[in-house]
Amino acid sequence: MKRIISTPNAPAAIGPYSQAVEVNNTLYLSGQIPIDPSTGTIVEGGIIEQTHQVLRNIQAILDAAGYAVSDVAKSTVYLADMQYFAEVNTIYKTFYTIDFPARSAFAVKGLPLGALVEIETIAVK
Repeated sequence: MKRIISTPNAPAAIGPYSQAVEVNNTLYLSGQIPIDPSTGTIVEGGIIEQTHQVLRNIQAILDAAGYAVSDVAKSTVYLADMQYFAEVNTIYKTFYTIDFPARSAFAVKGLPLGALVEIETIAVK
């Protein structure tokens, strides 16, 4: 059975997709960019502020679906430039403090709305 997850505590989808979809106790989160759900715009600041916002958005979707950060099995990090890798890691390890999920990280040519970072997530119960 498929369940669509939607919460006002994370940015609304800016296209034809869901914030997250749960199938067979696995939660697939769409890539989250640093949009503040209260304003609908990218947060001000650089990679540190943007990474914090992305992780807050992920937390809000996990909460809405009844999952915990400890349920996250895999993350994929997309960066506008690999020069941000170390700074993202610094913030990332404050969100995932033990039993880190598997992860991939890539530099990409561009991200939606000019974001510097996007993270997609898979969680399993």
